Formats: sequence, structure tokens, C-alpha cells
Amino acid sequence: MLGFFRRLFRPAPAAEPSVEWLVVGLGNPGEEYAAARHNVGYMALDAAAAARGVTLRPAEGAEALLGVCEGVAYARPLTYMNESGTAVGPLARRFNVAPERIVVLHDELDLPQGTVRLRRGGSENGHNGLKSLTEHLGSRDYVRVRIGIGRPPKGTPVPDWVLSPVEGDISAEIEKAARAARLVPTQGLERAQNEIHAR
Repeated sequence: MLGFFRRLFRPAPAAEPSVEWLVVGLGNPGEEYAAARHNVGYMALDAAAAARGVTLRPAEGAEALLGVCEGVAYARPLTYMNESGTAVGPLARRFNVAPERIVVLHDELDLPQGTVRLRRGGSENGHNGLKSLTEHLGSRDYVRVRIGIGRPPKGTPVPDWVLSPVEGDISAEIEKAARAARLVPTQGLERAQNEIHAR
């Protein structure tokens, strides 16, 4: 009888927050990678979430840290870069967010350091994190916030370059990428491109 009353008066589970956009930062977990070029997506995601006062906490049912504010979910996968999709796919399904409403912050070899560019879809250009996302989302139509890290000097292998620490002050670049991630859900991709690309 006591068990019946406990079930009867048990608090209802918290309602799932309403999410219209999913903003994801790509990187590798662990202190040894924290300052790496490959982790600029993490850096920008953290800046975007902090600007909205969002605290990232472990996500239910996904290998990611997650925070939600005003219809936008901010996610930091806890998988390694080449398995990013295994964290993002379940979040997209949980919140029923289409790829067109997913914004991905990631490092871009083909842009010089200091440059930020936005686009929707296109080739993954050899980026293993994007390849994993495309596989698990079943689409390339997510929005990319491409954060330039430049190509390695001659003789330096790409894996060594992307896993080595960023050189110089990239705070302005990170803030621009974070602003782009905030603009897309509120202003749309075209207006975000106009503002970000003009600077």
C-alpha cells in the first residue's frame, strides 16, 4: 500500500526542453588536446554557450555535454573527433532537429588562421569529424562555421599540425565564430554570413 502511494505522488519527470536549433562544437576530449588547433570548435562552442549564460552538463542518452537556452541546444561531444556523429546523432533525434537546423563549429585547414566563414552543406574536405556527422545525420545539409587554422608548413604532417597547440592570440577568431553560432538561429544563415564575412 505504501508503495502504491509513493508511485501515486511521485513527482512527474521534468519536461523535455523545446529545441529548434542544435549548435555543436567539434574537438577531442582531454587536457592534452585542450589548446590544439583541432579543438577550436570546442573553444567557440564554450564561448557561445557562456555568452548566453548556458552551463553544459552531461546529456542523457548521448556522449556529450549539453545546455539549452531559448530553443537552442549547445552540445560538446565527449567522443573523439572522428566519432563525433555518435554523440550528435542521438541528440538530433532526441530533439527532432533536422540537419538544416544544426550548426557545427569546426577547424578548417583551407582558411588562414583568423578567418571565419559560414556555409551550408558541401564536401567534408577530408575532415573526419564532419564525415562522422554526415554518416550519422544522413545528410550534409548542416550549417558549418569554419574556423581557419591554415595549412601546415611543408614537411609537417596534417595530423601533427591539427593536434599541435594554436600559436598566437585567437580570441577574436573564437569570439567571431561564437557570434556566428548565435546569429544563425536568430537571424538566419544569409544575414549571419553578411555580418561575419564583412568583418
